[in-house]
Amino acid sequence: MSLNPTQENTQIIHAVCPHDCPDTCSMLVTIKGDRAIKVEGNPNHRFTDGFLCTKVSKYLDRVYHEGRILYPQKRVGAKGSGKFVRITWDEALNEIVTRFKQIADEYGPQAILPYSYAGTMGLLHYGSMDRRFFHRLGASLLDRTICATAGGVGYQYTVGAKYGYDPESIKHAKLILILGSNILTANVHMWPFIAEARKAGAKVIVIDPYQNRTAAVSDEYIAIKPGTDGALALGLMHVMVAETLYDKDYVYNYTLGFTELCERLKEYPPSKVASITGIPVEKIVELARALATTQPAAIRISYGLQRHRGGGMAVRNLACIPALTGAWRHLGGGILLSTSGAFPLNNEALERPDLIPPKTRTINMSRLGEALTNSSPNGKLGIFDPPVKAIYVYNSNPAAVAPDSKAVITGFKREDLFTVVHEQFHTDTADYADILLPATTQLEHFDLHKAYGHYYVMLNQPAIAPLGEARSNTTVFRELAQRMDFTEPCFFDSDEQMAEQALNSSHPALSGITLERLKKEGSVRLNIPDPHIPFAEGNFPTPSGKCEFYSEKMLKDGLDPLPTFIPPIESFEASPELFKRYPISLISPPAHSFLNSTFANVPKLIKNEREPMIEISVDDAAKRGIETGMQVRIFNDRGELQLKALVSQKVKPGVAISPSVWWHKLSPNGRNINFTTSQTVTDMGGGATFYDNLVEVEPV
Repeated sequence: MSLNPTQENTQIIHAVCPHDCPDTCSMLVTIKGDRAIKVEGNPNHRFTDGFLCTKVSKYLDRVYHEGRILYPQKRVGAKGSGKFVRITWDEALNEIVTRFKQIADEYGPQAILPYSYAGTMGLLHYGSMDRRFFHRLGASLLDRTICATAGGVGYQYTVGAKYGYDPESIKHAKLILILGSNILTANVHMWPFIAEARKAGAKVIVIDPYQNRTAAVSDEYIAIKPGTDGALALGLMHVMVAETLYDKDYVYNYTLGFTELCERLKEYPPSKVASITGIPVEKIVELARALATTQPAAIRISYGLQRHRGGGMAVRNLACIPALTGAWRHLGGGILLSTSGAFPLNNEALERPDLIPPKTRTINMSRLGEALTNSSPNGKLGIFDPPVKAIYVYNSNPAAVAPDSKAVITGFKREDLFTVVHEQFHTDTADYADILLPATTQLEHFDLHKAYGHYYVMLNQPAIAPLGEARSNTTVFRELAQRMDFTEPCFFDSDEQMAEQALNSSHPALSGITLERLKKEGSVRLNIPDPHIPFAEGNFPTPSGKCEFYSEKMLKDGLDPLPTFIPPIESFEASPELFKRYPISLISPPAHSFLNSTFANVPKLIKNEREPMIEISVDDAAKRGIETGMQVRIFNDRGELQLKALVSQKVKPGVAISPSVWWHKLSPNGRNINFTTSQTVTDMGGGATFYDNLVEVEPV
């Protein structure tokens, strides 16, 4: 706590934005009495730099929203009706324990499934006491794949760990290439560093299927067909090798498999890549030459480009480029997907995987519909033994955000499925709960944070007492463990003790970063060079210690060991018959004012977004008799929904954009875009393929 008085009877508390964003902002919360009256960005944090995004600047609207769940409740209406009655915490916890014990006795504990993701990114409330509880219980494990696994695995095969250039160093770049990321919406605190680079003469190029906010203010926008970034990377490298534009010294000393890579690149001349990506040959050649000859060159990629079948390989291909050009030598050069792999925190101490019983199964969260209906999309029944008989949902809203909403909701409607939801609001998922528990917000609990967009460890101090009867994740799982008679000492650890355990690492990057220091300073940069040039002389954390163009590990894992192109499974190339029926590739990038489904019920932010819509090209609209403002039907074999149309020059023919994620209950006909997305997973990492989605659009 920082006792910096700004006016009479006020205090300022150091906090951290908890949401699923690379920026992980340092926040200052002003409290007066027992109420928070202001939330702002910390001006003394180098990355946050004193401002917050559109969403989090309205954070108090979320904390004090009239729709907050403030006491435990039990369902009295039909599943999905949202009808509940108030009960006590003792009644709620006893009901959960009783049902869990009954299900474990009859079906085995693996019939119980935890379901959570990044509703909060705090290390304690994302994954600590909850993991301990479900591990000790013997519940099914959850493979948390819905957002980042495909790209993370592809990147790690190539570079070795999920980190790259220091985001702050991008101000030194002379060429900045952005793919799969709308910086001004989803990474806005990186933009001032990019702006500084531009002021010094850097050129910013955005490659995306959609002319998003960032593309609109860049120096150049290049439109690309969805799911073809991997092919583009191969075409760029083809030109670099063919014209001998690569850094021979860096390649010789710090890479593995260059000869094999050259053979593979012969299969991807610019003419072929142009036909795949929709980018003209001359533009591919021009971009390749610029990336190879302009240093420092910084590539910023994010998770948008890996949400299709070949997403992991696409990230791998792009991650090869800085080693080929030698961009890693230079301050501000290289590639960045995430910084999360640079934080050597003691996750095993937090999560206690040693408590997991042998042979415990793992269920992929991107296939939740299959798990809850116990059937595959092709109609095969009984695919899980035992079937899922209970689900405990926290930090997530799967009824709205999981792919194939029709299957997911069908599963949640099962009368024999015992559903617990720990939430702040009556979300789409909360409507299906048997027991509904009130959750704290970030201002009401203690937490420890790392980031995936900068290199600071951060501490969130509680600013206010929990509203109503809200309780934090760690508190609830601690209490459940005691009612289950779990006697291991780890179930009695306090939040501060768990934070100390997470920081208990012998890695030099954490040396001197203690809980006491974080309490005083709020955030502390990792003990890494400042500025940081991680791979200037190789030292890649791969098996070979080099950037691996050829990966033996990929070969052992049953994958192509060399960069290649894997087309979207729903595309003309891979599914021509499907493409004839559904010729529009639908992408659902984040809405500017929402963060996944978080903030989608805040009135001011809903007003910013206006209403759910679909943006369609002029050509496609003309062919279908669609005009701006019309209600249109979007459909495929999985489902359908209705949205308002916006006819636009910002999308290519054959592509449509629908900003998301709107709650179903706040969407026309009670359906959002995930009624059309599939449970198909990516080439590696088992990730969701939200953007691998062919549909047809027609006027209502």
